[in-house]
Amino acid sequence: MQLLHLYISPDHNYFGHHGQPAGESPMTELESIQCVAGKGIVGDRFFGFKEDYKGQVTFFSHEVYERLCAQFQITDLPPSIFRRNIITRGVDLNALIGQEFEIQGIRFLGTQESTPCYWMNQAFAEGAEEAMKGHGGLRAKILSDGVLKKSS
Repeated sequence: MQLLHLYISPDHNYFGHHGQPAGESPMTELESIQCVAGKGIVGDRFFGFKEDYKGQVTFFSHEVYERLCAQFQITDLPPSIFRRNIITRGVDLNALIGQEFEIQGIRFLGTQESTPCYWMNQAFAEGAEEAMKGHGGLRAKILSDGVLKKSS
């Protein structure tokens, strides 16, 4: 598995914004992120959100991003538009649901799909929510502390 992009954001743009305009908090790309067991990623909006939270970290497939860009003829939006923390290449994220796995010495537990919502139609393209169903990424718990670095 390659880690192509690592993102954090200090605040929510969609989560908790139902019936309101989307937020404008940017996703910041980093070379490395600090993962804390049971808490999340230091500096991210979900860090310490609540005990035993299923989405302490989110993963998204670069292959899905590329498919969506081709399908909707998008050439000017980065993968950060989906507001997932880790953009991967070379792994079936759905296969990790309910599984413990390790990346760069850090253990994770895949908890569920990071289900796409109606905001994806606004953020990416009309129809994106439907096109992403079953491919919205992976939500996971962090089981051990460590620092993840982008693949070189």
